[in-house]
Amino acid sequence: MTNAIVLIDAESGKANEAARAVAEIRGVREVYSVAGDIDLVAVINADDIDQLTEIIPGGIAKVDGVTRTRTLMAFKTFSSRDEAAAYDLGLD
Repeated sequence: MTNAIVLIDAESGKANEAARAVAEIRGVREVYSVAGDIDLVAVINADDIDQLTEIIPGGIAKVDGVTRTRTLMAFKTFSSRDEAAAYDLGLD
């Protein structure tokens, strides 16, 4: 499994429509509307690097209203939810 975070800039007034369209792309787990220098953040789960190519430049970057994407590759995932589940299973 390959995970990535995509920072997305959108045209003025098109962020909501772009977010809905991005959320429909296979492999996009969540899309957040955020404050600051970027408009949207998408969390991606892909089987491999090739699928990321389909999802990001082949999908997200082509959505109407998206003007720019920047991708952060995830090396390792840390989650308190996953850690709590492991303790519930008695893996401590």
